[in-house]
Amino acid sequence: MSSIKKYALQSTGILHLRDGNEELMYADNVDGQPDLNRPMRAHLFGPGTKVYAAAKAQAQNRAMDRLKKKGKSDMTAEDQAKETAQFLAACTKELENVEYDGLTGRDLHIAIYTDLELCFVPAQIDKWLADTANFTKASPTT
Repeated sequence: MSSIKKYALQSTGILHLRDGNEELMYADNVDGQPDLNRPMRAHLFGPGTKVYAAAKAQAQNRAMDRLKKKGKSDMTAEDQAKETAQFLAACTKELENVEYDGLTGRDLHIAIYTDLELCFVPAQIDKWLADTANFTKASPTT
């Protein structure tokens, strides 16, 4: 018999970020040209982790708090963007080769995830996080 645990998800996954044209993004070198050795990547905690589960629970708790306070669950577009940013920031371990106004850590994550001009970044991360295939171990037969 074989243990089902061999199919367990990995705790983290790495997404190479794409721009609004679906092109892979790279940090610039000193000449301002893309440095192919410096991919812009998001290191993310996956659905099989306590970090992800806590982020989901926090999002659900904030939704319940809003419902209790306002008596309705309608959210403005701005509120929805902030909520998504909070969830994604909680699931982000690191943004590699990504700079934004000198920010680091959670401040960097929130700033990028709430910048409407960078809306393609949180959209792709949210979609990628939802696919458990991105957190599976490589098959020994492939």
